[in-house]
Amino acid sequence: MWVIWLILCGVFLLIEIFTVSFLMFWPGIGAFLAFITSLITDNEVIQVAVFVVSTTLMIIFMKPLVKKLFKNKDNTKMNNDSIIGKNGVVVKDIDPLNSTGQVKVNGELWSAFTEEKKITSGTTVSVLSIEGVKLKVKKV
Repeated sequence: MWVIWLILCGVFLLIEIFTVSFLMFWPGIGAFLAFITSLITDNEVIQVAVFVVSTTLMIIFMKPLVKKLFKNKDNTKMNNDSIIGKNGVVVKDIDPLNSTGQVKVNGELWSAFTEEKKITSGTTVSVLSIEGVKLKVKKV
């Protein structure tokens, strides 16, 4: 039975490597603890209990702790949120009727829309928000 626990441990940790969700890590550790238990006793009920209890406790108590340790402490705007409020240049006319248009902000090309009238290419706009994968902009 120890081979099964070792294989399960490897599978869970391998899945964790590819998903990086920090959720499969805990069953991997639980499977390892069950592996250690299987070296001590042949009772499969005890092994499964060690796996279930240790995995459950680690998910309940350790995941929030790890999340807290890796929390962004300075509350810096990350990635896309950092362009809200910045100015960009229209590179493809923004037409609210046809939902077309593109804006270049910080060297990145974004699809854009406006609630105003049509904004022509070359016009400077300000980013109001991000809705889905499009920027909501207004003419400066």
